[in-house]
Amino acid sequence: MRLGFSNCGIADAVYLDEDAKRLQQWLDKGYQGDMSYMERYFDLRTDPRKLVPGAKSVITLLLNYFPAQKQQTHAPKIAKYAWGIDYHYVIREKLNQLIVYIKENISTVEGRGFVDSAPVLERSWAVRSGLGWIGKNGNLITKHSGSFFFIATLITDLDLVADAAFVTDHCGTCTRCMDECPTQAIVAPGEIDGSKCISYLTIETKEEEIPETFKDKMEGWLFGCDICQDVCPWNRFSKPTTEEGFTPLPEVLNLSLQQWEEMSEADFKKIFKSSPISRPKYKGIQRNIAALKK
Repeated sequence: MRLGFSNCGIADAVYLDEDAKRLQQWLDKGYQGDMSYMERYFDLRTDPRKLVPGAKSVITLLLNYFPAQKQQTHAPKIAKYAWGIDYHYVIREKLNQLIVYIKENISTVEGRGFVDSAPVLERSWAVRSGLGWIGKNGNLITKHSGSFFFIATLITDLDLVADAAFVTDHCGTCTRCMDECPTQAIVAPGEIDGSKCISYLTIETKEEEIPETFKDKMEGWLFGCDICQDVCPWNRFSKPTTEEGFTPLPEVLNLSLQQWEEMSEADFKKIFKSSPISRPKYKGIQRNIAALKK
């Protein structure tokens, strides 16, 4: 597609009954940890018509972020999605362009675009739109390109023909993601205890220190974690992104743990001002560095 999205699927805007039940069970188990925002706006998460009044269709788009480059072996590990510019900036601009195009060439449309910034169950809509299935690691997986992509959602009042939902599971008997997760965050196929996930521990938690239980299980991850995706056989089909905004920052690829530790807060804010790495702030990164030095 001209905007760079690799896939597009459409689903009817309806109440997500089964997903609502699963989300409530997940919350009841406390798997959200400090992510209290997951508990808010439950009705909006499960019914797009309450999030966007008059909604009739949910359009789901995928944007590949798999990098061509690799980190230096001495560099602390950073999840691939965070190597370049914050994806929120990149995708919001693309969604805005898409809405303008629809208004100018197809029909007057009311709607809103979302990318991991509102109460939207993106993966559920992707499955309903026929784009892929939810793997044992909880990620959306496609047969042709694996799982290294962002999911964008456009909820609109356009009455579109829905695609057939993806109803098959192609993980089979493979349990590599479950076996390789060092913190055992994948408690069952497709069920993730977010409070144990390395991504949660290095980004989302409000704790001043990484819990002792996990300090010896971080496996070099400074920000986020890609283990459950890296070991997934379907990601052998991943191809490098052509999105310029995801071009890796040199610091991400090359800095050693010592260089990260010696970085001033001023330099951190300057270098990563438009990067997802700024999310846990300087203090959070220093906390993660301390855990890796144990």
